[in-house]
Amino acid sequence: KSQKIHLVCGGPPCQGLSTVGEGIPDDPRNFLFLEFVRAVKNIKPDFVVLENVTGILGKKNIKITVGIINQFAKLGYNMSVRVLSADHFGVPQKRRRSIFIGNKLGLENIFPEPTHVNNPQTVKDAFSDMKFDGKEHNHDVEAAEIKNQLEKSRIMKIPEGKSIRYEKDEIAYLPPDLRFDVNWDTIDEGRFREKKLNRLDRNKLSPTIMTGRHTYYHPTQPRYLTAREAASIQSFPNDFIFEGTISQQWRQIGNAVPPLLGKAIGKAVVKTYKEKRKAELLSKYSVDELIAVVRA
Repeated sequence: KSQKIHLVCGGPPCQGLSTVGEGIPDDPRNFLFLEFVRAVKNIKPDFVVLENVTGILGKKNIKITVGIINQFAKLGYNMSVRVLSADHFGVPQKRRRSIFIGNKLGLENIFPEPTHVNNPQTVKDAFSDMKFDGKEHNHDVEAAEIKNQLEKSRIMKIPEGKSIRYEKDEIAYLPPDLRFDVNWDTIDEGRFREKKLNRLDRNKLSPTIMTGRHTYYHPTQPRYLTAREAASIQSFPNDFIFEGTISQQWRQIGNAVPPLLGKAIGKAVVKTYKEKRKAELLSKYSVDELIAVVRA
């Protein structure tokens, strides 16, 4: 109704923009992006925040970036984009994302300043307290057990923080009877495309949490991570309880922007808005009048 909406934010897929000359989104893969634009057009918020993977800023995807900026420029938004690392804002995880911030107030967009560059959080920090009301929600250890006995026997041989990608890893950690049935001389690039048996290290950042619950293994136990452990690495608070099947929980967790990163972006938007309010006050009142207001 008459309520003022200050911000519309989200992470719509934008792949189709790269297939069109000037980034005009008529590709069916842009359905959700167009819905995002429609919402902004109808609601007319002061600010827009859009999240995507870092690859969107690569040379081959330049049309996507141009398309996004052009679409919002037509609606009067000044857009800026920057890659932010979640670990710089207290998230115990290596996760870099492209963040677009735009406003229609004629202001320079402000991005958050890193707070944890020299003191990053670790997997151990994430696991230190996962209880809410005395319970660990979404922490189904039984469902995280490894059903395949061969896989379980292999992971029991992998030290904390290690994995297998090259032949030297296999020789170092696995006895002959547990090794993979591959010819390292003929395998593409002499390595696995993705690390296998990837154990986390409690004293380091986690790799990027994905939507697949079988991607990583617990640092010390012969099992996968639980949904709560993954959510803690994503910086979700313990009172944020996920519903649905375990696979659905993992999709919600893995697709999310880490809450602490979102919080930092939100604070930056608020700071931008406060700069506008300060400029308005300075232009409206004299210095003596402002001092009198503060004292009052």
